[in-house]
Amino acid sequence: MNIVVGITGGIAAYKAVGVVRALVLAGHDVHVVATDGALRFVGMPTLEAISRNPVEHDLFEGVAEVRHVAIGQAADVIVVAPATANMIARITAGLADDLLGTTILASTAPLVIAPAMHTEMWQNPATVHNVETLRARGVTIVGPASGQLTGQDSGPGRMAEPDDIVAAVVAVGEAGRSQDLAGRHIVVTAGGTREPIDPVRFIGNRSSGKQGVAIAAAAAARGARVTLIGANLEVPAPASVALVSVGTAEELASATQAAAKDADVVVMAAAVADYRPERLAAEKIKKEQQGDELPLRLVKNPDILVSLAQAKPAGQLLIGFAAETERDDAKLLELGRAKLARKGCDLLVVNRVGWDEGFAVDGNTVTVLDRHGDIVLETSGSKSSVAGRILDLLR
Repeated sequence: MNIVVGITGGIAAYKAVGVVRALVLAGHDVHVVATDGALRFVGMPTLEAISRNPVEHDLFEGVAEVRHVAIGQAADVIVVAPATANMIARITAGLADDLLGTTILASTAPLVIAPAMHTEMWQNPATVHNVETLRARGVTIVGPASGQLTGQDSGPGRMAEPDDIVAAVVAVGEAGRSQDLAGRHIVVTAGGTREPIDPVRFIGNRSSGKQGVAIAAAAAARGARVTLIGANLEVPAPASVALVSVGTAEELASATQAAAKDADVVVMAAAVADYRPERLAAEKIKKEQQGDELPLRLVKNPDILVSLAQAKPAGQLLIGFAAETERDDAKLLELGRAKLARKGCDLLVVNRVGWDEGFAVDGNTVTVLDRHGDIVLETSGSKSSVAGRILDLLR
C-alpha cells in the first residue's frame, strides 16, 4: 500500500520512527509528511533513511506538480502519529494551511490518527468534541494509552505503541480497498500434504499453511469468493472462505481440479509432497518386528501445478509457489525460472525456506516472476502484508 505518515510536533514524534520502520519492513511504500514542529523533534535524515523516501514538509515545494494535492490523492491510507490536540482541532475544522493539512483535506483515503498529549488536553471538552466529530466522520482513532507522560505527569494521553498503530493502519487500508476483487472466484491451496506410511506415521513437511491462509483471508476481505483447500492446516481458516480439508497430495489434486473449473484465479501455495510410499501398511509397523532398518520405496505424486496449467481455461490466472533452500539470490532466481518453464503457470512466487525461515514463521520474503521470467514483485514482511502485495498483482 501507499501509506502517508503525518508527524506533528509532539514529544511522541520519536515513536513515529517505529511506525514508519514497521510499515516499510511490512513491504509498504511509506511517505512521511512532517510539520515544522515535528522536524524539531525528529531530524529529516532519520525519517528519510527509515522511510526510504524524501520527507515532504514544505507547502510551496513542487507547486508545478501540485504536490499539496497529489500526495493525498495517491495515498491508500493516511495516518497521523502523533496527532497533537492542535492537529486534531485543525483536522476537525478542515484547515489546510500547511502540507499535512492539505494532504489530508485533498484525500479520500481512510484516515487514522494516534492522539498524544497531556491528560488535561485530552480530557478538555474541546478535544473530546473534536474526537467525537472525527469518529462520526469515520476516522479511526488509535489510543491514547494511559501511562507516563512528559516530566512527572502520568495518565491518559500517551501515544499508542507503534505495533498497535501499524496494525490499525494495515487493517483500515485493506478494508478501504476491499472490493477490488469483488465478483472473482479465487481458489487457494495452503498447508502441507501428508503421505501415510501406516495408520500412525506419515511423510510430510513443515508448512503450517500461514501464507496460504493469509492470501485466502486477504482475498475474501477484498470481495472475492474464496475456496480454500487446506492440507493439514496448523492455523484456523477464516470464516469468510469455503474450506475444503484434504490430507494427501492425491486428495489435494482432486479437490483443486474440481474447484479450479470455474475459478478466475488459482493460487497454489500449499507445499505438496513430491513422493508417497508405494505401499500403505494396514496396521502400525512394529519396530520389534521390523528390526534396525525400515526400507521405504517411494513413488512420484501427480504434479498438480502442471495438470492445472494444461487444463487451464481461457482467462484463468494460475499462480505457483517455489520454496527453495538455495542461499545465493541469483541461483535462487535461476531455480525459480527453471521451475516456471517446467510448470507453465502465469506467475511464480519464489521464496527461500530453511530451518528458521519460510515455513511455520510469521514473516516471508518473496520474489514474483511473470510467465517470461521477469521480476514483477519483490516484497518482505508479515505473511499478511505479503499476501496483500501478491493480490495487488491481480488488479
